[in-house]
Amino acid sequence: MSDNTNTIISKVWGMCNPLRDDGVSYGDYLEQLTYLIFLKMSDEYSKPPYKKQTGIPQGYGWTDMSGLKGEELERKYKDILEKLGQQGGILGSIFKQASNKISNASILYRIVQMIDKEKWVSMSSDVKGEIYEGLLQKNAEDVKSGAGQYFTPRPLIRAMVKCLRPEPMKTIADPCCGSGGFFLAAQDFIANNYTLDRDQKAFLKNETFYGNELVPATFKLCLMNLYLHNIGDIYGNIPVANGDSLLTDPGYRVDYVLTNPPFGKKSSITFTNEAGEQEEEDLVYNRSDFWTTSSNKQLNFVQHINTLLKADGRAAVVVPDNVLFEGGAGETVREKLLQTADLHTILRLPTGIFYKPGVKANVIFFDKRPASPDIQTKDVWIYDLRTNIHFTLKKDPMTDKDLEEFIACFNPANPHDRHETWSEETPEGRWRRFTVDEILSRDKKSLDIFWIKDKSLADLDNLPSPDELADDIIENLQSALESFQELKEQLK
Repeated sequence: MSDNTNTIISKVWGMCNPLRDDGVSYGDYLEQLTYLIFLKMSDEYSKPPYKKQTGIPQGYGWTDMSGLKGEELERKYKDILEKLGQQGGILGSIFKQASNKISNASILYRIVQMIDKEKWVSMSSDVKGEIYEGLLQKNAEDVKSGAGQYFTPRPLIRAMVKCLRPEPMKTIADPCCGSGGFFLAAQDFIANNYTLDRDQKAFLKNETFYGNELVPATFKLCLMNLYLHNIGDIYGNIPVANGDSLLTDPGYRVDYVLTNPPFGKKSSITFTNEAGEQEEEDLVYNRSDFWTTSSNKQLNFVQHINTLLKADGRAAVVVPDNVLFEGGAGETVREKLLQTADLHTILRLPTGIFYKPGVKANVIFFDKRPASPDIQTKDVWIYDLRTNIHFTLKKDPMTDKDLEEFIACFNPANPHDRHETWSEETPEGRWRRFTVDEILSRDKKSLDIFWIKDKSLADLDNLPSPDELADDIIENLQSALESFQELKEQLK
C-alpha cells in the first residue's frame, strides 16, 4: 500500500479512541462515516469531470457544512440528515431515520476536516474497502454492540467463493447479506480470475448481485460497503432490499447463492398484548414453494435458498448443527434436498470462529437439478475441520491457510475427481465419502457424521488449553440455556 493510503487509514482509525471515550461505539462511528463519506463523494461527483446530478437538494450538501464549526456544524449536519432521509432511491435508503451520534462538536469537526482533505472518488475501491472492512470487523469484535451476528470470518467466505468459482455474467444472491461480505469476495474472485470486457464489467457492477438484509442499520452499512467497492449505482437500482427475505418468493432466480443466515433457531415477532406487556410469538412462514412448514429459521432459509436457485443453480450455505440432525421438519428438508439437489459436500466447521459463543456450524454445498423422479444426490463428501481443532478470535484466529486442504480436497476445477484422505489405515483422515443410501438409512437421515477420535476425550493427560476449555464451557452453557429457553416457551 502507498504511504498516502496508510495515512488515510491511520487517520480513520485514530478517531476511534476519542470516540470510544465519548461513548460512541464502532457501529455508530461506522454509521457516521457512511453518511459523511457519502456526502463528500456526492460533492466530488457533482464537479468536473463527472458533473453528475447527485439528487442532493440545494443547501444540503457537503460544502454547506464542511466550513462550519461547533453548534453551527452540529445544527447543519442534523438538518442535512433529516432532509436526505426524506429523499428517494439509494439516497433516502442510506439516510432514512439518520441522526448524529457524535455529540462532541470538536470531534465531529475533526472527522469532517479529515474527510474533506481527501479525494474519495479517485481513491481505489480497495483502499475505501479496506478502511470500511476494518471498521466492520472492529464493530463485530465489539461484543456489547451484538454486531458479530452478521460478521462471517473472511477466510471462510473466501473459501466458499473459491469452491463455487462464480463466473462473469452470472447472478449471485445472499438473502441475509449483512454487511455484504459474500458479494465483495465474489466480485474480487471474478475480477481477479477473468479478463473482463466492458459489458462484463458493467454486469458485475449493476446486475450480478441480489440481496436482502433485515436489520436497518446493517442494511445501510451494506449499501455503503457495496458502493465503496463499486457495486450498484448511486442513481440506479438498489442491489439490496431492506426486509425479511423469508416472507415471500422474490420472483428472481439466480446462478449462485452464498450466505450465512443469522444464528438462532426460531423466527419470532414481538407484539404488545392487551395488558401492555411485550410478548413473542413464533413466526411460521406458510409458503407454497416450501417443502414443509416450520418456525425453525434455519430450515426456512434452506428452503428459501432452494427456491432462489435456477434449475442448475449452486449454493454454499452456513448452517448450525441442528439443520443436519433435527427430526420432524428437519428430516423432511434433508430428504427433499437429497432427492431434488446434489448435496455433494459438507464442511464441519471448527469452534471459536464466530463472535457468538456456543455456535457449532457447517457449510453445506448443493447443486440444484431439474425435476426428476431419480434421487439427485449420489454421494455426500464430508470434511471434518472440527474434531481436535479449535480457534479463538484474537489469539489464534482461523486463516486462509487453515482452509487450503479442504479446498484442495473439494477440487473446485473438477469436483467429480475426488479422493478420500480417510481409510481403515488412516482413520485420522478428514475427507470421507458417504453414499446416499448410507445417509438415507441413518436415523432421521442425519447428516451429522463424524469419525475421528476426539483426543481430549481419549487422553486425560493431554487436556486442551485453559482458553479452549473455557470456550467449550461457554458453548455448552449457551447451548443448555437455549434448550431451557425453548422448553420454557413450550410450557407457556
